[in-house]
Amino acid sequence: MASAPEPEDGRELDALLHLSPDASGEEIRRAYRQFAQIYHPDKYQDTQMKEVATENFQRIRDAYEILSDENKRQIYDIYGMEGLNSGLELGPKLSKPEEIKEQLERLRRRKEEEKNFTHALPIGSIIANFSVPHYLNGGGIMRGMAMSSEVELPVSKQNTVVVGGNLAVNGAAGSGAASTVLRHQLSPVSSIEFMATAGLRSVIGTQMSRQISPHSTATSGLAVSLRDGSINLSNAWTRQLSDNAVGNIQLVLGDESSISVGWQKKDEKSTATGEVKFGTNFFGASAHYTHRFSKSHARIAGRVGSTALDFEIGGGRRISEFSTVRMMYNIGIQGVSWRFELHRAGQKLIIPVLLSTDLNALFVTSAFAIPSTLYFLLQTYVVKPYYLKREKQKTLEKMEGLSTQLTEARKAAEKAKKLLEPVSNRKKNRQLENNGLVITKALYGSCKKIKESSELNEIHNDMSSQVYDVTIPLNFLVTEAGQLKLHDGIKKSGIMGFYDPCPGDPKLLLVEYTFHGRKYKVTVDDYEALLIPQDIHQF
Repeated sequence: MASAPEPEDGRELDALLHLSPDASGEEIRRAYRQFAQIYHPDKYQDTQMKEVATENFQRIRDAYEILSDENKRQIYDIYGMEGLNSGLELGPKLSKPEEIKEQLERLRRRKEEEKNFTHALPIGSIIANFSVPHYLNGGGIMRGMAMSSEVELPVSKQNTVVVGGNLAVNGAAGSGAASTVLRHQLSPVSSIEFMATAGLRSVIGTQMSRQISPHSTATSGLAVSLRDGSINLSNAWTRQLSDNAVGNIQLVLGDESSISVGWQKKDEKSTATGEVKFGTNFFGASAHYTHRFSKSHARIAGRVGSTALDFEIGGGRRISEFSTVRMMYNIGIQGVSWRFELHRAGQKLIIPVLLSTDLNALFVTSAFAIPSTLYFLLQTYVVKPYYLKREKQKTLEKMEGLSTQLTEARKAAEKAKKLLEPVSNRKKNRQLENNGLVITKALYGSCKKIKESSELNEIHNDMSSQVYDVTIPLNFLVTEAGQLKLHDGIKKSGIMGFYDPCPGDPKLLLVEYTFHGRKYKVTVDDYEALLIPQDIHQF
């Protein structure tokens, strides 16, 4: 069984009530009573103070309700707030942590399966063929159209059904087919598929794949034609040649027997593939190379064989998170053509346009040069400035949003500190009278800025946005016995009167204090435990 994930919220509820992760029920109740006395709305007559108290009291009560409920706390201890918010609930009372984790994993898997039922994965394409020579000769400009669609439906964790179909029209002729595939995962290393196709070529078949070594996979298939009873056998072997390269060999025996050898190499910046194929009455070879830039890509490809000889070059650009446009220039034995493509999620719109069947040198050059020039002009003077402006706007909006969040978080921390301050000052004065523990300075925030402020003994204006004074909250947490303890593994920004001034950056807590007339200083990491006073902190 996979181990359960650790909570990712820094145990905010434990921090809020100043509790250790293994706090007892009595300790939880005692912490709740302590903070409830400070933040109960009935203690305040001023309207503004009552609103602040109500807001913080609600946070404390919510934390207490979760941590004091055995089942909810078990979920929180393992999955944090994500587990609670996802609706996980334990049925019978479980005593062992292993049983709790197993039950939660079972519930999580069930929710994932339910989610699979509601999510189908559609893939489809539309191809519209245009011909300029045919139009100039008095015919229609559109020569044909083809459509295909496929939907992948996860039935369970091991079973998937794929339903698809296609229609094609070329001139006065047409064809179509519908297919269904049932894919079953036999084990982590093997699977089997059952396939049926109805149409002009009705076929039934099966295919089995198995990982035969850490770097090799074998696939075998059998297909039977329902029209003439012919049988096709196929075998394929795929091997991982390196971290980013794969090689494959495929053998097909039947009406159109063939053997092919292929290779693919793919990394973050580029993809290269090549294939050589020999059949009983044909042969062919193909290769392509794609290089990816930040938001665009360039592609070059070629084919040569008994039925094809062409070369194409072009590129594309991502225009949104899920959409890409592409234009390709092709020259071959069929003539000169352009191909326009729009890809969005799993859908494709492809428009090949045959420009000429004659390989005139001037026309071939113009067909490549004119769109290339237009593309670079648009890219330089329209597209690039537009995207730069949009990225700048997005960055500004993101910064404004983050700034607003930080401002609100800082205001909430200031409000919490305001209510803590009277009790914090009383505790501080009592410790002064007894020559006990007094926090004289406490800063929480950016590692770099904390270190600078420690060396300079002051906070400059450029530091204030990344460092926050938490002297009042820490004096409040000092016990009657003159001790302060912050628990290990708990993010300090969750403590009442704290907030995170620099999300995503490493943080430190700097504490300067006096005890029995001596001065001390200590610095700890965000999740590190702290226990003071200690002699090693003296300076």
